[in-house]
Parts: sequence; C-alpha cells; structure tokens
Amino acid sequence: MMTDPVSDMLTRIRNAALARHERTLIPASKLKKHIAEILKAEGFIADVRVDDDPSKITIVLKYGRDRASAIDGIRRVSRPGRRVYVRHDHIPRVLSGMGVGILSTSRGVMSDKEARRQKVGGELLCEVW
Repeated sequence: MMTDPVSDMLTRIRNAALARHERTLIPASKLKKHIAEILKAEGFIADVRVDDDPSKITIVLKYGRDRASAIDGIRRVSRPGRRVYVRHDHIPRVLSGMGVGILSTSRGVMSDKEARRQKVGGELLCEVW
C-alpha cells in the first residue's frame, strides 16, 4: 500500500533522470497528470502522454546537449505527515525564480508564479529546479 503517490511520482522522475532513461511510467491520477503538465509547461520534461492504457502516464524526460537532465533537483515539500500551506504573499521562490514550486489551490493545481499572479495560496506540493 502506498501512502504518498505524489512522492512516488517525484521519486520515479528523479531516478529515471539520474539513470538517463528516455521515459518513465507512473500510475495515473488527475493530480499527477496536472503536476506533469506544469513540469512540461515550465520546460523540465519533454512530454506527458496518456497512451492506450489509461491507468499509466508516460513522462518523456528532457536532456541537454551533454546529456545533463533538465531537472537538477526535485523535492516533496508537503507530505502526509506534515502538510505545508502558504498564503499567496508567502509563496517561496525556488532558486530565486529559476525553479518552480507547484501548489494545490482552490482554483486547481498551478505553478508558484501563476498562484502569485492570481493572488491565491494553497498547499505547497513540491519544488523543482
């Protein structure tokens, strides 16, 4: 039994990037799909696919010229044992704006920049740089 599916997703992405895999498969959920779409929009992964099997999401990783991963670090902030909620004016900047924080808000899952723009706070799920 898995108690933290988002942490499992982030670990699968981290491990695949360190092993220089082209893609990784994760069990599907709406929350994970939204997180992956934000990572794609911010340029950390190349593509997100829900193929023939709707219970799996395929994440295509992105690498630079020297085969360095676009993701240098990925960290789970709010966990089941310690939830972290932030107001819109207290959302932390990841690496002085070079990274992205992903929040679950009352208006859906969004990046830290979008949450600041809409002036909405929420649960800080993870940080990626």
